[in-house]
Amino acid sequence: MRTITLLIVHCSATPQGVALGFEDCRRDHILHRGFRDIGYHFYLTRDGEIHRGRPLEKTGAHCLNHNRHSIGICYEGGLDAASCPADTRTREQKASLLALLRELKRIFPRALIVGHHDLNPAKACPCFDAEREYRGL
Repeated sequence: MRTITLLIVHCSATPQGVALGFEDCRRDHILHRGFRDIGYHFYLTRDGEIHRGRPLEKTGAHCLNHNRHSIGICYEGGLDAASCPADTRTREQKASLLALLRELKRIFPRALIVGHHDLNPAKACPCFDAEREYRGL
């Protein structure tokens, strides 16, 4: 198994009212980004369903210079109806994300939980302060 030091939270940068399901995201990553599969290890749709992307033992494609030692988790959303960055997580997504992060911290207790923005300040992603919100896990 890879050494995991980071659990990186992302958003799909999808506006409210626009759907980007798991298979849509996977297809976009393959067709438009040239990936072999979706870049994330987990994808949370607005209904709170957790979809498995890349296997944990495989390196993701979600955060430049940090993929080899991280797990990428993305929630559908992150933009308001005007396409401005916003925390658009539904109650279901918040509950699923918390449960998933708790389980991943059980498996990788030393891993830090961060948002994409914490590693690349030019990005607004995940459009909320993941490091602060999940600091106590």
